[in-house]
Amino acid sequence: MSQGPLMPKATAVWLVENTSLAFEQIADFCKLHPLEVKGIADGEVAAGIKGLDPITTGQLTRDEIEKAQKTPSYKLKVAVSKVKLPEVKRTTKGPRYTPLSRRQDRPNAILWLLRNHPELKDAQIIRLVGTTKSTIQQIRERTHWNSGSLQPMDPVTLGLCTQIDLDFEVQRSAKDRPANLAVDGGATLLPTEVSTATDYTEADEHHRSARDEKLNADSVFAKLKGMRSTEEDED
Repeated sequence: MSQGPLMPKATAVWLVENTSLAFEQIADFCKLHPLEVKGIADGEVAAGIKGLDPITTGQLTRDEIEKAQKTPSYKLKVAVSKVKLPEVKRTTKGPRYTPLSRRQDRPNAILWLLRNHPELKDAQIIRLVGTTKSTIQQIRERTHWNSGSLQPMDPVTLGLCTQIDLDFEVQRSAKDRPANLAVDGGATLLPTEVSTATDYTEADEHHRSARDEKLNADSVFAKLKGMRSTEEDED
């Protein structure tokens, strides 16, 4: 499928008014329905649209139009431009561009990042808000010329970066951070090998038996003492 003109209806208006091409030829070239082209000729469609000359815009040649006018079955072809524009390659290197209206908010965003995400490196902050390393250092050491008036503000809310970019940098810092050492939480259960060992079982049984004997002796003496005090009261 061939590519149509940039402004199909405006081009169709010009072709209807300035050529004797058939409606089907104009419709095929402009990628419109033949009835729509007929409506343009009747003034029912595109009444307020100004015609666009496809010859001056380089989309058609005069020879192509004359050839199509002589042969009603001929299909118009879009002229190929001989001038090739260089492809613009988008680069992601360097600090992020910040609009002029937002640059005054960058120190507040830097302060917010330093307080809420101290794990971020200077290079990451530079990528997020488009600042310099010296500015970050001044805000961190409170030597910035406007340190007294700075207020921490979320760079996402300020429009300096997206939430996706911020989350990506935070996750990258979390990967680089060393794992936390296990904190001593007090006494824990003994391993299975130790608790099921023969020496451990015998020692546990010995302590249990000694504890039971002590409890039995205490209960017997307490019961005898109670009986003695009862007999003395009866006498």
